Amino acid sequence: MSEALIGRLVEFAESGNQQKIVLNGQTFQGWIMEITEEALLISTGFSDKSGKDFWIKFDDLTQAELSFWDNKTDQWINFKI
Repeated sequence: MSEALIGRLVEFAESGNQQKIVLNGQTFQGWIMEITEEALLISTGFSDKSGKDFWIKFDDLTQAELSFWDNKTDQWINFKI
């Protein structure tokens, strides 16, 4: 994986209050917790009881729609990797 891709994913993780990934009709909304050499970890839900963690491989991200919540405009902003 390229350093440029990792840099963009770090930028995505630091953008907005939350991140959203839509992949194959499934929505993952929450916070990027970790980025490895092969995948990123998104934590969803609002507490340990209802939240779940999901690893999403970088290969799958090429087919996904990424966005982040912008508190200034109160809307989801699309993000391109």
